[in-house]
Amino acid sequence: MRNDLSRAIRLLAAERSLPEDVVMQALEAAMIAAYRKTPEAWAQNVRIGVDPNTGESKVLAQLAVVEEVQDKRTQISLEDARKIDPDVEVGGLVEVDVTPDDFGRIAAQTAKQVILQRIREAEREVTYHTYADREGEIVQGTIQNMNPDGITVSLDKAEALLPRANQMPTERYTRNQRIRVYVQEVRKTPKGPEIIVSRTHKNMLRRLMELEVPEIFNGAVEIKAIAREAGSRSKVAVAARQEGVDPVGACVGIRGVRIQALVNELSGEKIDVVAWDPDPAVFIANALSPAQVTNVRLVEAPEGRTAEVVVPDRQLSLAIGKEGQNARLAAKLTGWRIDIKSESEAAEEAIRRIQEEARRAERLKELEAARALLAEAEAAEAGGVTEAVAADSEAEALEEVTEPAVPTPAEAVVEEAEAGGEAEPSAPVTPTGDEAAPGDEPAPPKKKPTLVDWQVLVQEEQQFDESGEPLPKKGKKKRKHRRLEYDEHLGEVVARKRRKPGREQERWQRDIERWRDWEDEEDWEEELDDFTDEEFADFLEYEEEEDEE
Repeated sequence: MRNDLSRAIRLLAAERSLPEDVVMQALEAAMIAAYRKTPEAWAQNVRIGVDPNTGESKVLAQLAVVEEVQDKRTQISLEDARKIDPDVEVGGLVEVDVTPDDFGRIAAQTAKQVILQRIREAEREVTYHTYADREGEIVQGTIQNMNPDGITVSLDKAEALLPRANQMPTERYTRNQRIRVYVQEVRKTPKGPEIIVSRTHKNMLRRLMELEVPEIFNGAVEIKAIAREAGSRSKVAVAARQEGVDPVGACVGIRGVRIQALVNELSGEKIDVVAWDPDPAVFIANALSPAQVTNVRLVEAPEGRTAEVVVPDRQLSLAIGKEGQNARLAAKLTGWRIDIKSESEAAEEAIRRIQEEARRAERLKELEAARALLAEAEAAEAGGVTEAVAADSEAEALEEVTEPAVPTPAEAVVEEAEAGGEAEPSAPVTPTGDEAAPGDEPAPPKKKPTLVDWQVLVQEEQQFDESGEPLPKKGKKKRKHRRLEYDEHLGEVVARKRRKPGREQERWQRDIERWRDWEDEEDWEEELDDFTDEEFADFLEYEEEEDEE
């Protein structure tokens, strides 16, 4: 019987590709589960023992030796334990045979499903560890089933999933077709291990080159970087780790035999093998092959690294590639953002950059000169303010002492304006004494009041009340604020009066230019008749400013 049990265990282990101890553990677990379902089961800690001579299985309960039994399922008295083992002491363990009657038939019926379940779990665990160790390698399988979600690939006693995203767009797959796939990921699921494979991963190209190129497999040539667009084109950067080895030539092979084998395996995908170089400029120039590069300028900024590449005009399209593919793969391969320009475009940009730098330098010089002039004007303005304040104080003092004894010219102008027309000349005053001079001519008739006379009239009317008494003197008139500005047309710093916020600056400048074109007072009088109150106020302010300047 022992031989039959051992033979059955070996056959089952060979059929399921499992170790014999795994099958034996599954058998023991099934027999323990069968024992617990029998009505006679009372022991808690049990194990299955197999007789090496007869092959008969027994259920053995492990009981702790104590002086006073409190739980019969786990304890046994010292007296009863010494009947089994005379040398046992308190605190030891003894095994008691608790095999039920007719246990073999019951165990066979009950343990069948348990054994199969344990064997399936063991198979899943072995499969997971087998392919988890092969993750990142190439395996060969057969297409078993195809559906919209992906393709089921049958591997060695396992199934893998080839998702649609991992399929090459230029390939057509058929049932029972043998293909090579790259093991991308292996993960555990409640239904067993799930194996994800790929045909588009860039490391698949790396593993294929290791299989086809012995120099890469033994370490004489190292693959530094790979950029791949599956089904269309790939770029591989290689470097030699031993002197005297041509890395590009080793990968291409004699007459391109090695690289052609890779192209056939990848269904016609083009593969460019370029030489890696520690100098980024040289590496970028090599990555853009087959285009020839004239110059490479590296620009490192916080937002990223950029390489400005200049190529001949006739090779600009070759460097960019179809739909920018060559430049895109070169950028992925090198890790730099590549900006490709022709020689003519680069020359125009260089000239434009030089001109901008020259204009910037000129503007800086003008700004420095304007700052110097502004500083001088501020210093002069500070000195002029002091002198003007002193002059205003002296003029106010003289006005308080001196009072007019005769009618002012403004009063005469008012009388003439009210009479309408020119006033009749008064009788000439005959000078007496030394004031009389022979040949004196009479005074000329007075002319029409001008704008200046109106301004004087307004200023003097504000100094008297309705009874003709002079108004009390107010405080000293504040000096009007001005600001210093640099006039580009004059090339110097000028002082300009601060305008009211509500006034339109363009309209004010336009009116000033029109007023400056008036050359005689007759034009002023003709234009003043059509002025509105607001325009007349602006004109008075302009005249006041011109007088002050």
